[in-house]
Amino acid sequence: MSSQTRFKKDKEIIGEYETQVKEIRNQLVEQFKCLEQQSDARIQLLQDLQEFFRRKAEIQLEYSRSLEKLAERFSSKIRSSREHQQFKKDQHLLSSVNCWYLVLNQTRRESRDHATLNDIYINNVIVRLSQISEDVIRLFKKSKDIGIQMHEELVKVTNELYTVMKTYHMYHTESLSAESKLKEAEKQEEKQFSKSGELNVNLLRHEDRPQRRSSVRKIEKMKEKRQAKYYENKLKCTKARNDYLLNLAATNAVVAKYYIHDVSDMIDCCDLGYHASLARTLRTYLSAEYSLETSRHEGLDVIENAVDNLDPRSDKHKLMDMHNQVFCPPMRFEYLPHMGDEVCQVSAQQPVQTELLMRYHQLQSRLATLKIENEEVRKTLDATMQTLQDMLTVEDFDVSDAFQHSRSTESIKSVASETYMSKVNVAKRRANQQETEVFYFTKFKEYLNGSNLIIKLQAKHDLLKSTLGEGERAECGTTRPPTLPPKPQKLRKPRPRSVYNHKLFNGNMETFIKDSGQPIPLVVESCIRYINLYGLQQQGIFRVPGSQVEVNDIKNSFERGEDPLIDDQNDHDINSAAGVLKLYFRGLENPLFPKELLGPDLHRQTGVFS
Repeated sequence: MSSQTRFKKDKEIIGEYETQVKEIRNQLVEQFKCLEQQSDARIQLLQDLQEFFRRKAEIQLEYSRSLEKLAERFSSKIRSSREHQQFKKDQHLLSSVNCWYLVLNQTRRESRDHATLNDIYINNVIVRLSQISEDVIRLFKKSKDIGIQMHEELVKVTNELYTVMKTYHMYHTESLSAESKLKEAEKQEEKQFSKSGELNVNLLRHEDRPQRRSSVRKIEKMKEKRQAKYYENKLKCTKARNDYLLNLAATNAVVAKYYIHDVSDMIDCCDLGYHASLARTLRTYLSAEYSLETSRHEGLDVIENAVDNLDPRSDKHKLMDMHNQVFCPPMRFEYLPHMGDEVCQVSAQQPVQTELLMRYHQLQSRLATLKIENEEVRKTLDATMQTLQDMLTVEDFDVSDAFQHSRSTESIKSVASETYMSKVNVAKRRANQQETEVFYFTKFKEYLNGSNLIIKLQAKHDLLKSTLGEGERAECGTTRPPTLPPKPQKLRKPRPRSVYNHKLFNGNMETFIKDSGQPIPLVVESCIRYINLYGLQQQGIFRVPGSQVEVNDIKNSFERGEDPLIDDQNDHDINSAAGVLKLYFRGLENPLFPKELLGPDLHRQTGVFS
């Protein structure tokens, strides 16, 4: 029964060992599968990268050709233009045309850069990726060969351990069997001694020991044999156990070394140069892309410099120089006498002298009035031009917010809808701009008509003045004709004296309020009341300037303590009333909005009242 139990125990031990060895072998097989899967995944990744860069190279080449066609299409249109011929002659272009040339040059430059990018992708990046793929396959095969060799070594070690273990089990079984037989012989000997009454036979002297019977001798001889056999088997078992323990330690060391060091080293062999080569390839891609951006920025910097140098005055002079025959003043009209008439001057002799003198005085009076009116129109024109310039130079060109990446596209749309370039704001600004343009061209036409009339009347006035002077000198021999009125002296109109101790305009509001006793200055209260009555529906209020003459009249009335806007009839221009209010606030010693409390941008926006 004991031997059967021991046999089952040995079988279980061997079964456990074989199960453990089987698990190790399965692990070794799975390790190769994992490494092979990793190798396949890397090859697939490299193939995808090659396909990606191949497709991207095709797109870059297609884009390059499209840019080249685009640039060539418009370049062919301007080669025969007059501006291009002039540029070939003296290398001078209009600033706007220069910007157009630079945009086309930048397009050609981008075309060349994208063609270069295509070449780098095809002949550099893709070739590198293909080489890395070959390296991965080759290194995996070599690493697998080394791994198979290490696996065979592990199998060999485990087989040796199995053999030594079996030997140990065999000798240990024999030792146990010999020990059992020895104990059985000792029991038989004890029984024999108890029967013969010689329990203490070892205490007697040898010469006194009775003669033993043959059965006792047989038992002693059997005991001695079994004892010798036991010691022999025990020695063999001890040696076998020692060999087993030594091989067990060696096997555990080999297995531990394989799993801790050799597997890691084998993976390193598979990875040999993979990450470094892939990094070099991707850095080639990054270098190409960064170089493309650098080249693009360099070209855009040239265009930006040309945009900064856009100069309407210079372009005007260049245009007139290019077409000098067109813009050159024509020859003066000469007097063409009719049928031999030899008189070529205005005759100031009697009886036409009186008529010419009357015409001279009328021209002089008319010119004085026209010059004042035209000067007011010119001031209005300048103010309107400044308003237009402010509208046209508003900095609404920054679209960087549109390129801010966000996870939510809705947030981008909501931000874009509130920007300065939203459709509502653009439509409103366009309407204001067109309204101001209409007003500007109306005033410009009025100014041109007035200046043309002044030039014509001035020419007649100067000729009459010269003629009348020559005629009087011819008759009277004086240097100045007595009938010619003396040269008028320009009288300086005195500034109306304020009825208050302190100035209303260009003064201090707090001091004026204390001096006048008015809680609100009359000019502020009256102008606001007038604007509320007649100006709420007026387009361009506070933006379109009023008549300078009327503004000065209203201002002088307020300085005298009068209220020219007291009547409820709309006798005054609403823009002039608004101009007086702006003039008052702009001239205050202490602005309503001090500069130190506002930023520069906000201060410019509130500049009407500061």
